[in-house]
Amino acid sequence: MLWIPLVLLYGILKGVREILKKKALEKNSTIEVLFMYTFLSFLIVLPGVRNATGLEPKFYLYIGIKSFVIFLAWMFSFKAIKKMPISLYGVLDLSRVMFAMLLGVIVLHEVLNAYQVTGLVLVSVGLLLLKYRPGRFKELRGKDRAAETKEQGVGKLYIVMAFASCMLNALSGLLDKILMKDISSTQLQFWYMLFLVLLYLLYILISRTPVRLRSVICNKWVWMLSILFVIADRALFIANGMPESRITVMTLLKQAGCIVTILAGRYLFKEKNTTHKMICAAVIIAGIVIGAQ
Repeated sequence: MLWIPLVLLYGILKGVREILKKKALEKNSTIEVLFMYTFLSFLIVLPGVRNATGLEPKFYLYIGIKSFVIFLAWMFSFKAIKKMPISLYGVLDLSRVMFAMLLGVIVLHEVLNAYQVTGLVLVSVGLLLLKYRPGRFKELRGKDRAAETKEQGVGKLYIVMAFASCMLNALSGLLDKILMKDISSTQLQFWYMLFLVLLYLLYILISRTPVRLRSVICNKWVWMLSILFVIADRALFIANGMPESRITVMTLLKQAGCIVTILAGRYLFKEKNTTHKMICAAVIIAGIVIGAQ
């Protein structure tokens, strides 16, 4: 049962990483943090190159597809995290469970039972409660109400980005489970980190985006982010490679990060309405627990 604490570790570190992303983005742009974050992470796993070779050609293609999926997912998630409260992002991130289940039905032809359907309904209700908080507009008057409405309109793009990131991360999780049947965690981590570095470098060159190397290198949050990323991903890959690991239970354990982000939003970033977000998260997690039956 070693895979359970490994996945739980991944979930907790995932929540901590969201906080570090928010802090890192206060000093540097999205692409600066993403490029340096992936580059430093690759340097950490570089010593494992001797154990990463020997793959069949088709697996390089599959890992390349996974890398492109993560490339897009991180672009969306970093932009969303920079513009929205960390506690809100943490709850929205729970929607990846819904996307994971739907991918299981569409790709793996799994059949949803009554528990899973009930779980999906609760996840949907919890997400809807984030937008339709009871009494929200009654608390606002005049200009405050107009300002709230304007803020909601501006934030729609970033909410869409957050959901897009969740969908892409769910797809990446599915690819991990499939790939780990035939390759090792060292091979997967090394090659997908290399491909990610190349993708972000290519993006910088094509878009001619300026990168302040000195500034981002001195950003301590980026270094911390890279170290925790490597540790968390290695733990998850090892867990995925264990035959007894169950994807439904793993999906549930990963959500430990949500509690971390909500608490950080309340006590570290002094965000408002965290109690409401905690209630929404509780509804969503209840749906996940029921759906895992």
